[in-house]
Parts: sequence; structure tokens; C-alpha cells
Amino acid sequence: MEHFYLDSHCHLNDEALLSDFESVVMRARDAQVKNLLVIGWDLESSKKAVELAENDEHVYAAIGFHPENLEGISEEALSEIEELASHEKVVAIGEIGLDYHWYKEQKDRDNQKVWFIRQIELANKLGLPCSIHAREATGDTYQLLKEHPIHASAVLHCYSGSSEMLREFAKLGYYFGFDGPVTFKNAKEPKECALVCPLDRLLVETDSPYMSPTPFRGTTNEPKNIPLIVEQIAMIREMNVEDLKGAIEENFERLFHVKP
Repeated sequence: MEHFYLDSHCHLNDEALLSDFESVVMRARDAQVKNLLVIGWDLESSKKAVELAENDEHVYAAIGFHPENLEGISEEALSEIEELASHEKVVAIGEIGLDYHWYKEQKDRDNQKVWFIRQIELANKLGLPCSIHAREATGDTYQLLKEHPIHASAVLHCYSGSSEMLREFAKLGYYFGFDGPVTFKNAKEPKECALVCPLDRLLVETDSPYMSPTPFRGTTNEPKNIPLIVEQIAMIREMNVEDLKGAIEENFERLFHVKP
């Protein structure tokens, strides 16, 4: 059986890629990258993600409010997200979570937690998994997920915690997304995490247009770069690339209920 690459977290709804959407998708297909999960960060970008998914058989959407984009969030906006989630191409709530890098005030962090929990509650109501953003907030994310488990599981997008914390999140049943940083020469922690991550919880993503892998650091990232990430992880794990691709396909299908 032939296995394909896939990108479980990309922002083709970002202006950097949106104007060239068809070419971006074509370049991905040429690189054997098949399924693409386009992630929203607020209401408008979520609507755009669904629109893109409607127009391509192998594009899917995740919808929700990123912790850096909570200005427009409200119960009314969440009701719109819930309505949007009825679309057959919506497979997750995301990108939701905590970001402490830019937010040092406790009141801002507390507000992020409130809306993270509300979106988890929405995901549980809808029976959908989540795509989670956790930047410099690994401990609080872990504690919150212990207290508010996501029934349909979730992926910790661009996992940036320690290998020790990865093992703890894995005990809770969560998945882990690996991105461009795993290819960086001196990125010791991401490589260690890619090594110890349970094979049945491992996903790969570009987070495009951000975080291009080596040798394209500093350029606009695209889903076509997924093979570089998979090949790096296969090398770290001393695995056959085809076997790793097959495992990632199974994980993607299990979490998002999307056939390879």
C-alpha cells in the first residue's frame, strides 16, 4: 500500500499563502502531501478555513480562537463557531490554548484559561478533538487538561515541552505535532521528544507559513516541506520513512476521523 504525507496543521488561510492557494496545494501534491488540515485562529479565519476545505477534497478545517486572538471572542462568537462546526469538513476545534510568551500579566493569562476551557467544553459538546497551542505554558496546559479532559483527544501542536512532560501528556491520551524545529541543527529538545514520542501519538505539521524547516529557514513555509520533517524524524527514530508515513496516516485517521 502506498502511503502519503499529510500536514495536520497549516494556515493556508493566512494572507501569505491565501493569494496563491491553488499553487500551494499543487506544490504539496507534487511532493506527495495529500491531506491538509487548515487551522483557524479567530472567527473570520475559521470561516475561511471551511471555505477552502469546501473547495478541495483533501483539505479539512479546524475552527476556534487562538489565545493571541481573543479580542473578538464572545459567547455569540462561540455560537457561530458551533454552527460552523456542523460542516462535514470541520474535523477539530482549534487552534486553542495558552500563550504566555507575549502575555505576562496574570489577568491576561487567566482570561486565556477561561476561553480555553469554554472551547474545550464546546469540543466535548460536539464530540470533536482539539488542536492545542501551548507556548511557554506547558505546566498550566497540563494541569488544565487534567481538570478538563478533551473527550475526543487532542494534538499538542508544535510540541515545545520537555520529553518528561511529553510522557505525562501521553498518559492522558494526547497526540503530539512535530514541525520545522525538529530539523534545526541544535534543537536538542525537539529531537529528544521526537525520539521518545509513542509512535501511535505522533503527527507532523508545518504551521505554514511559519517555522520553515532546514534548509528553508527564514522563507515562507508551505505544506510541500512536510517530507523534510518526516525524513528527519525517521532518521532520529532509525525508522524506514514509509513505515513512519504509514503510522502518521493511522494517527491522523484515528484522531480526526479522516481517511488517508
